[in-house]
Amino acid sequence: MNNDYPQHLPKYFIGLAQWHHPDWYQGHVAINQALPLYSKHFSTVEGNSSFYGLPNESSIQRWKQQTNPFFRYCFKFPQTITHHAKLQHCDRLVNEFLNRIAPLEDKLGVLWLQLNASFSPSDINRLETFIQNLPAGFNYGIEVRHTGFFLKDDTEKRFNQILMRNSINRVTFDTRALFAHACNDPVTQEALRSKPRMPVHAIATGQQPFVRIITPLNIKNGYAYIEPWIKKTLQWIDEGRTPYLFFHTPDNKEAPKVAHFFSEEINKHRPNIPALNVWEKTYSHPELF
Repeated sequence: MNNDYPQHLPKYFIGLAQWHHPDWYQGHVAINQALPLYSKHFSTVEGNSSFYGLPNESSIQRWKQQTNPFFRYCFKFPQTITHHAKLQHCDRLVNEFLNRIAPLEDKLGVLWLQLNASFSPSDINRLETFIQNLPAGFNYGIEVRHTGFFLKDDTEKRFNQILMRNSINRVTFDTRALFAHACNDPVTQEALRSKPRMPVHAIATGQQPFVRIITPLNIKNGYAYIEPWIKKTLQWIDEGRTPYLFFHTPDNKEAPKVAHFFSEEINKHRPNIPALNVWEKTYSHPELF
């Protein structure tokens, strides 16, 4: 993927948690000018702002116009649904959310629910009912943060089977590198408080495997944790799936550099899958091993 728009759907989608950061672009780039530039280099973005409130209709139309045909928005379900209503009696809220973003049409990627640690396996029947009532025509993902969903027991097996039957993607958030290389700086400490420390189960329950990865501020300490995801992404592509990969750092300043590293490693294995070219900057990386 380079400055020219791709001529066909990417083999995988790669993006960041946001499309604007004060330290990313060459020179000064206003917030309203950042998305067109970002979308020339990345193929997707996490839509985290929708967790706090619905975007207005004019923003939706602007976002549709400012991105190329192969760009995908992955909006997070509002917290009113996942955290306040806890997936109960919220059909109106779900329809309001989906109707608001529906004008983006083919530019919608995976719409994902992030459930907090209080949502436990005891709520699995409620989760199954919610999933079965989701409107058709969208791709969905679910991120769970209770350790009871990661025990490789009958509960986790049932959870995965529910997702598979309904073609729902299990969202993985890999925070291992962050916790393995914890530092005392304020930015890292805030990330350690806010990010979950969950096991990593690399499983595809739908056609769009969805992986979020955060490295430490010293991003080189995260590269060894990324290497298995390179192999897994290629495996998923070979299976006919379309993975979504999102890269974070505690302050996201160097997240584009981490994504660039990942894309270069993919390109080494599959030269027909271009590496990222990130806002005219040239990044160099050490070999993994």
